[in-house]
Amino acid sequence: MNPPLTTSSTLSRRKFITGAAATGAGLMFLPKTKLFGANAPNNKLNIAMIGAWGRASQHYNWLKNENIVAVCDVDKNNLAKGLAEFPGATTYEDWRKCLDHKGLDAIICCTPDHTHAFITNWALNRDLHVFMEKPLAITVNEARAVRKKYLEKKSKLATQVGTFRHAFPNVTRVRDMIRAGAVGKIKEVHAWGTSRWPVPAGYAPAAGPVPAHLNFDLWLGPSPEHPYSPEYFRLGQRPGLGCQSYNKYWDFGMGYAGDWGSHVFDVAWNALDAELPQKIKAISDEKSNPAITPLEMSSLFTIPANSWRNEVRVVWHQGGKLPSVPAEWIDLEKFKSGVLFKGDQGFLLCDFDNRVLIPFGKDADLSYFAPLAKDKATPIIPSFFENWTSACKNGSPANTCCNFEYGSKMVETLALGLAAFRAGAELEYDGSTGRITNNEAANQFLTKPYRSGWTMEG
Repeated sequence: MNPPLTTSSTLSRRKFITGAAATGAGLMFLPKTKLFGANAPNNKLNIAMIGAWGRASQHYNWLKNENIVAVCDVDKNNLAKGLAEFPGATTYEDWRKCLDHKGLDAIICCTPDHTHAFITNWALNRDLHVFMEKPLAITVNEARAVRKKYLEKKSKLATQVGTFRHAFPNVTRVRDMIRAGAVGKIKEVHAWGTSRWPVPAGYAPAAGPVPAHLNFDLWLGPSPEHPYSPEYFRLGQRPGLGCQSYNKYWDFGMGYAGDWGSHVFDVAWNALDAELPQKIKAISDEKSNPAITPLEMSSLFTIPANSWRNEVRVVWHQGGKLPSVPAEWIDLEKFKSGVLFKGDQGFLLCDFDNRVLIPFGKDADLSYFAPLAKDKATPIIPSFFENWTSACKNGSPANTCCNFEYGSKMVETLALGLAAFRAGAELEYDGSTGRITNNEAANQFLTKPYRSGWTMEG
C-alpha cells in the first residue's frame, strides 16, 4: 500500500532565496546560549557519520567544523578510516544502534543506496536533522514514505539530499534564464548522462567466505538475501565510486537513474519548478532483466503546468542515449552529461559549469528576452553543506535547497521511469495517491521485496 501524499506544494523559491541569503550569516543571529548537544561548544552540531569511507571521505573536511561524536560502518576497515579522522567518536557497526547515541543532533549518511530510505525515516523518527547522500530512495514507495515522514517534521528538522551540484552557480543562473524566458515558452527538456558500466547477467554468485572485517548481513540490511560476493564491493577509480559495483542491481539501487540522474535531472527539475509526472514512458532496446537495471534507456515524463509555464515533456536519457540537437554543429557526444531546454524561441544547452543560449529561427533577435538585473538574480548558495548545517541551527529548517520534499519528488519521478521500463508500457500516474491508474499490474514496480524483520518505521 502506497503511503498517502499529504501535500503537493512546491518548494517556494522566493522563500528559499530569503532563507539562503540569511544562511551565510545564520550563526550571527543565534542566541549566545544556544547549544546543540550537551558537549557541543560554539554551537557545533553533534553528528553521527553513518558510512565511514567511500563517499563519506569526500565530506571529512567540512564535517571537521562540527562534532562527529559517532562513526558507524559495517566494515571494520572503513570504520578505522573514519575513526582516524574523528578519533574522539564512538564507533558502531549497526546503524540502528548508532541512531540512539545519546546527545545526537544530526546524521550524515553515506551507506549503500538500498538502506537510504530506512535510515532516513529512523532518523526522522528520532527528531534528528538528516543529510542523506543520493539517491534519497530507490523506489516510488520509499520516496513517498520519506516525504510523508519529512512533512510531519519539516518545521523542526533540516534535511538535505546530497546533490551538491545544485549549489553550483551555473545551475542557479540556468534557472534564472529559463524563468526570465531565455528560450521563450518551454516545449521540451532533455537531461542525459553518458556513463556506462559492464552489465552482468544477473546477481553475483557466491564467491568465497565473507571477510572477517565485514558484517555482510548488516550490509544487506532490508534487501532480500544474497550470497556474499566481492563484486558488490569493487571500488571505482576514486573513493566514492564503489556504488557502481552494487547499484546496478534492483535489490540495491536504481542504476544510472539514481546515480548520475540524481545530479543531472536536478538541473531540469530545479529550473522548471517541476511536480510529479502525469504520464511516463520508457524507450529502450533492452529487455527487462529481473536482476539488473537498464543500461541504455530514455524516460519520458509529462510534467503538469504550473503558474508560469505550460505542461512540458521532460526526458531523462542514460547510458549513451541522447536527444536530437537544434544544429548540426552541436556535438553532444562531447558532453558527459548535460541538459537541453527547447523553447519556441530558442535553446539553452548547459552542463554543471557552462551554458550557451542558441536563438531559433531566421527572425530570432533575442528581443523577447530581458536578462535579469543583478539585484533581481537569485543569490548564489555560498556552501551546499553550510546550507544544511546553518539550517539545522538557525530555526529555518525548511530552507535547505534540496530538502526531502523537493528531493523525494525528483527521485520518485526517476523511479517511475524505471517502473515504465519494467512494465513495458506507457503509464498514467496519480501523484496524490501514488498509484498507476491505467495499468494495475504495473503498481508492483513501485516497490521491491524486503527481508523479514526490517521496517522503515523503526
